[in-house]
Amino acid sequence: MIIKFKVLACLLLLSTTAWSNTGVAFVHGTGNQTNAASDYWQWDNINSIRQGLPNQNNYVVINCEFEEYMWSSRAAGCLAGQLTQFINSKNITDMVVITHSNGGNVMRWIMSNPTYDSRYPNIISKTRWVNALAASSKGTPLANAVMQGNVFESALGWLLGYQSDAVRMQQTSWMDYYNNNYLLGTGGRPALPKGFWNVVGSDVETSIFDGDSYCGGYSLNLGLEITQAWLSSCSDGFLECSSQAGAGTTWFYDTARMNGGEPLSHNQSRRKCFGLDTILRDDI
Repeated sequence: MIIKFKVLACLLLLSTTAWSNTGVAFVHGTGNQTNAASDYWQWDNINSIRQGLPNQNNYVVINCEFEEYMWSSRAAGCLAGQLTQFINSKNITDMVVITHSNGGNVMRWIMSNPTYDSRYPNIISKTRWVNALAASSKGTPLANAVMQGNVFESALGWLLGYQSDAVRMQQTSWMDYYNNNYLLGTGGRPALPKGFWNVVGSDVETSIFDGDSYCGGYSLNLGLEITQAWLSSCSDGFLECSSQAGAGTTWFYDTARMNGGEPLSHNQSRRKCFGLDTILRDDI
């Protein structure tokens, strides 16, 4: 039903998008990115997805300091600046935003608080919808562990960074507060002004005998399998499924659409793994 609903939404948009100038924006997750195209998304993934554009040059890869609180000038402010520059320089009238992890929180801040920054309304009006890959909409117990400063912190440094404001913000109790007071799209709150479509990663598989375990990097997937022990059985090694599906609308769970019914680890959902790039390409 959800897939059919999104197809229907696409059909309803045809009358306007036929004369639109469509673009796609890639919004990374937690971290201070200076070359997210190579270091975070990887070019083979980006180049595959942008083939869905009528003009394949209409894309932008965001590089911001998402180690900050989502509303800060170096997080949402930076994102708003780069999206505005992209919209203006390319004359974008129809923008699909692809986010990953904490990038979904920063984008949701913009959509939830249009009066906070004069650039936000234009970004919202140009956004068709957001495809949120493994969004941390309700935070993660791993952020709780890092902020407690115990020995678990050292095992998570490669994944989260250390006690940054972005990690502090993604503690589950903190995200509950933000969701109930400042962000839209979660249960009991008003809907977001544009669609927020979740792709949920449900497991981590790491067998040295399974080639699929190497997609996105075997060592990173192995680390996620270790951290999965601190999460519920339905998780991508960093986020529980309930967090990934916590805001907006669930588009699909990984095993329902990935080639071979494969799950997506938190690392794999930002890479060219199991046909996810093709689904995102076709959605543009």
